[in-house]
Amino acid sequence: DITVECSEIPEAEVLTATDNCGTAEVTFAEERIDGSCSSNYTLVRTWTATDASGLTTIHTQNIIVQDTTRPEFVETLPGDITVECDAVPNAETLTATDNCSDATVSVSDVIANGNCANNYTITRTWIATDECGLITSHVQTITVQDTTAPAPTTTFEETLDVSCADVPDAPALEFADNCSSTAGITVDFEETNTFDENAFVDYQIIRTWTVTDECAN
Repeated sequence: DITVECSEIPEAEVLTATDNCGTAEVTFAEERIDGSCSSNYTLVRTWTATDASGLTTIHTQNIIVQDTTRPEFVETLPGDITVECDAVPNAETLTATDNCSDATVSVSDVIANGNCANNYTITRTWIATDECGLITSHVQTITVQDTTAPAPTTTFEETLDVSCADVPDAPALEFADNCSSTAGITVDFEETNTFDENAFVDYQIIRTWTVTDECAN
């Protein structure tokens, strides 16, 4: 009797027999007894030697077949990465093989929030499972960060030379961010000038828009 891995089952041995009065013929039979899964079972091998008078000698071998080998991923496994919040990759499609059965691969993401809406960590886990429930897992950590400031989407002139009687109103500027929605953008406007009513000289009006996204860029 032996115990073997499901991928290492030996071929049945060829047995012969002798008899004291004549020839003997050996027949072989094999029975499978299912176990807990498709790759765990028992093979019962029986050799029967029969002489010309019908006398028999029987030998039985029990082969306990088991699956103890985990599946293996086929593709190169993705490593840990740091990405901008608008460049988070989709989960790669991984496959797996097993020494005795088919293997399926599932993938799931767990998100851990960071210090703002667009800074967080994704723990991405692939699990390969064979038909006997043996698993192999791979974990990739994706660090997501927002380092890009909002940008204006409205065209405007940065410098104007105008007469003191023709100072235009402040333009209505709009801004967009790579990750924050419009509702998540804060716009603060400030206007200062160097005008001196006692000095008839050129002066400057400085208009400043301070635009902040949800991660304080």
